[in-house]
Amino acid sequence: MARLTPKELKLNDCDRLKLQQLVNQHNTPQQIVLRAKIIILADKGQNNGEIARTLDISLDMARLWRKRWLETNDKELSIFQRLKDLERTGTPVKFTMEQVIELFALACSPPEDYGRLISHWTAKELADEIIKQEIIKSISVRHVGRLLEEAELKPHALSLLVNPPCR
Repeated sequence: MARLTPKELKLNDCDRLKLQQLVNQHNTPQQIVLRAKIIILADKGQNNGEIARTLDISLDMARLWRKRWLETNDKELSIFQRLKDLERTGTPVKFTMEQVIELFALACSPPEDYGRLISHWTAKELADEIIKQEIIKSISVRHVGRLLEEAELKPHALSLLVNPPCR
């Protein structure tokens, strides 16, 4: 059975120097250092198996970063950008920016304006009200809480600003 040799990877002097500098810098993230070492060893002629054994990583990781380096050869990216993770797609956004802004506006208004007999909004009350007003079809209490936290909104504290405690 014939063994497949990996595609040859040859660095120019400038790239080799920049990779070595990344490895030697104390503030380079360790992921990037490891990936730079993979590329340096590939440049020295080591195959993926040898790189994996030398760096104590999986064969798949050595293969992935050699392949990714070769794929980005003709793109105008810095050495650091070529060694970074690709953007993750994630799940599609469920709410429009307008819906989120309406949630924030609701969180910043007094609950009494909406017939709520509460002193301040909670994530549960906000989720119930935004669904009741048909702004959003469905939203979890946890997601309302996350959106408020990301925006650094604290509706429970707003009531104290509007109605300061008696002294």
